[in-house]
Amino acid sequence: MELHIQLLGTVGLRVGDQTNGLGSAKERLTLASLARDASRTVSVDTLIHRIWEDDPPPTARGIISGHISRIRTAMDELAGPHAPHVLRSTNAYMLEVDPDQVDLRRYLALIDQARSLADSGNYSEALHTLDEAARQWGGEPVTGMPGTWAADLRRMVEEKNLAAVLMRSKIALRLGHYAEVIADLRPLCREHPADESLIEHLVLALYACGRTSEATRLLHHTSHHLLRELGTEPGEPLRRIHRAILDQVPATTLLSPAPRAETEVSMPPPEELPPDVRWVGRQEELARITTELTEAAGESTGPAVAAIDGMAGSGKTSLAVHAAHQLRELFPEGRLLLNLRGHEAAQAPLDPVTGLTQVLRRLGVPAQELPQDADELSLRWRTILRKRRLMLILDDAASTTQVQPFLPDASPGAVIITSRHRLRGLRGVRPIALDVLPRPDAIALVRHLLEEDATSMHEAASLVRLCGYLPLAIDIAASRLLARPSWSLSDLLKQLNHGSARLPELRDGHREVISAFEISYRALTPTQQLVFRRLGLHFGTEFGPPAAAALTGLPLGEVERVLEDLLTCHLISEPAPHRYRLHDLVREYARARAMDEDTEGVCQGALQRLGEHYLLAADRADRHAYPHRLRITLRRPTLDASSQESDPHQWFTTEGPNLLAALEYTRVRGTPHELAMLTHTLAGFLESEGYLTTAEPLLKHAVSYWKNTDDEGSAHARALLDLSSISTRTGNYSDTMQSAQTALDIARANHDTTLEVEALHQMSIPYWHTARFREALPYQQRALQLRLQSTDRLQQARSFNLLGMTYLHLDQHKDALKHFLEALSRFREVEDQRGQYVTLNNLAELYQKTGNLEQAERAYRQAIAFSQAMGGKGQHGIIQMNLANTLHASGRTGEALDLYRTALPALRSTGDKRSETIALIGIGNALHSSGRSEEALPHHTAALALARRIHAAREEVEALHGLAAAEHATGRLSQARSHLTASLVISQRIDAPSEEARSLKALAEIDRDHENAEKS
Repeated sequence: MELHIQLLGTVGLRVGDQTNGLGSAKERLTLASLARDASRTVSVDTLIHRIWEDDPPPTARGIISGHISRIRTAMDELAGPHAPHVLRSTNAYMLEVDPDQVDLRRYLALIDQARSLADSGNYSEALHTLDEAARQWGGEPVTGMPGTWAADLRRMVEEKNLAAVLMRSKIALRLGHYAEVIADLRPLCREHPADESLIEHLVLALYACGRTSEATRLLHHTSHHLLRELGTEPGEPLRRIHRAILDQVPATTLLSPAPRAETEVSMPPPEELPPDVRWVGRQEELARITTELTEAAGESTGPAVAAIDGMAGSGKTSLAVHAAHQLRELFPEGRLLLNLRGHEAAQAPLDPVTGLTQVLRRLGVPAQELPQDADELSLRWRTILRKRRLMLILDDAASTTQVQPFLPDASPGAVIITSRHRLRGLRGVRPIALDVLPRPDAIALVRHLLEEDATSMHEAASLVRLCGYLPLAIDIAASRLLARPSWSLSDLLKQLNHGSARLPELRDGHREVISAFEISYRALTPTQQLVFRRLGLHFGTEFGPPAAAALTGLPLGEVERVLEDLLTCHLISEPAPHRYRLHDLVREYARARAMDEDTEGVCQGALQRLGEHYLLAADRADRHAYPHRLRITLRRPTLDASSQESDPHQWFTTEGPNLLAALEYTRVRGTPHELAMLTHTLAGFLESEGYLTTAEPLLKHAVSYWKNTDDEGSAHARALLDLSSISTRTGNYSDTMQSAQTALDIARANHDTTLEVEALHQMSIPYWHTARFREALPYQQRALQLRLQSTDRLQQARSFNLLGMTYLHLDQHKDALKHFLEALSRFREVEDQRGQYVTLNNLAELYQKTGNLEQAERAYRQAIAFSQAMGGKGQHGIIQMNLANTLHASGRTGEALDLYRTALPALRSTGDKRSETIALIGIGNALHSSGRSEEALPHHTAALALARRIHAAREEVEALHGLAAAEHATGRLSQARSHLTASLVISQRIDAPSEEARSLKALAEIDRDHENAEKS
């Protein structure tokens, strides 16, 4: 049996006598939203707005997906194989069902059908159709549903009901059924005493029945009510009927159709849209426009207006025109396009009087009847739009003020606006902001323009990237190629790649991308132009207001206002709150303007200020994020704290790409001193974020610079410690030792205890990494002894933590625990997140080693919380890897394997070879535990090679054990014995008794298995 969807009354599903009212109110509202637009696409954004209005939860899309899943299930349970389908497209849904199966759609269609029959004079059929609609009525639509959309729907249906009553009464008057009209309208007139159409029909029925005095009293009562309640007189139709009654004009004369007004000239509907084209991309935006205009025009309860804004060349007009073509059946009485000239080089924007005059003349209004006042013209336009299903595209609007006179009130017509500006203040309109095309859509557009079979995906991807995914640039590039038959796409790509400027190449004879940008630029004020030019000089891709202020030399507050203006003009975008960027081609244009309009000295001065801004801001963030570092003093004042992110780790994460760009710019254009200072300031960030291969050569340059320029040696020693720390992370332990030893010599020569302690600390770390723990011990003990003589709790915590790690690997677990707890207490005391993270990680390793896996997991998860807060991907990868070790030891092999595989790419990207080695060993061990020993072998082999390369003895032992276990499991006992023998030798060399015992035990097991194999 056929499934029916009930929107009249309580929302639900029905098949015969079986019903399903669904679950929550929001589920029913989701069904109602889809069913109201049955067989039409409804964007996810539209669904979200209908359900939650302007306050959706962060998981709104997931919630809607769940609602639709349950709606599908309910329909399948009721209707089985005949159930309607809910289809999913890109960011949109469609309920594929005959609209007649939706009671509300059927009801409204019957009313429209009755109106068509009445207009053609087929009154008896019209009345029969209205009766059928009345039988369909099930009560107020979407009863009990909350929200503006549901309320608007109910209001629209109420107005349709009233219109149907008026239609019925009009037909009844024509047919002479006056008593029926009186019976139907008298109660409605009491409910709606100001509805002049209802009053008009009731007065005519009373007068036609000979009840003249009643008709006259009703007219007097209505006149008094309108004057008292609304302050207005009755309209012309009621006044005309009143005069006719007083003049005793026959009722049959009054009931005759009025002659058509002379000004409503009969002419074919205007059709001014450019031809439609095959459409590629922008499906979500298209669905939203068509859905919103269909609803608004159909309900006639508010303005049917869509607004599209975006940067020059983003395809706003094309989208508007295609949407209008999609909606042509809904607006059969004309489609007009008016160019408002908001951004034309040779002409001023079109004023509203001229624009309204043009539109009204195109609709056939005689010139002599057109008023000259803007308000009167607007009223005339809105009056026409109330009666006709027209579509007007207002293209290239300059401002909200320019378009306001064209906007309809409640009407069956619609308006689409396009603008390069964000149009604020459009009542009831949610503008659609166009960004550049998504990469897949951009590639599809190129392949469509250039004939798909002749275009490789790789070349198409290269072209759209060079065009910045901007539709206009893509279209121009394709047009240029098609105009040169001898060129291939690779020839065009070479042309666009030639040199650094792409804009001059993006032209096709009558269009240029650069011209579109030029118009927007010329419309700016001088200050806006200055800020725009300076932004083109920025060496990064994304920036905040403080950086823009540094580039311009203007006060921060003024720059923030200008950035807002540029954002409104779509010359910049805002990918995150208070973070801005220029499109690649716009950046190129802005830079070209700066080169043309400003002197080289002005541009260099702007970049000098930007570099100083990043140096000072990074120094401030570094002092908070990495307080343990020994610093070289800056020769400039510190930065105003109010202009910077309060969380230093978040600031480094946000500004990281700009800091790297600043380093590269300074390397190429700056002085050696500037490069050495910036490298030192960013050393903690570079190490923490894993930019080890970037940092190492820069730090070597800094060491060389300070060696030749620093007479006291203080700066030279601090640069050596920066290099030492990075070299440890990259596994270059000999460089670490050499740098730290030189720093130690300088410290002792200068009697600098603080520097001496840090050098001792750094010197111990390579011994620790290479499992020479007893050699590390005296350095660490001396460093702790010196630090305990001071009051610096942070540095004491660092020494306690490192010494604890050494005791851990010497199997002195009580000493390790004592030192870790001392370290953790001090790190908490000084609120050092990084120190707490490191110590918790080490504590967890101790708990794991002593078999307390539950406590180990708890400590690792606490450490993960710190690593997430600090944002360092290298740190986060390490802690994930360590937690995976614990999960594996707990028997949760699958979870462990997933975590290892998540951590490994992050560790590789940072260049942390030791941690990469440990992760490879972990993956191999987890695979072996899962019975996949053959798969484990290559991971252990790779780990062994990496451990030997960086001289990580402890990890070399672990890799050898992993290889031995996998070889043993696959029956290759001699290879397993060879690996274990090698691990035994290394364990004895590094004085690791627990590892030595482990190797001996595994060798005994192999000997036993070998003997058993020989016996059998």
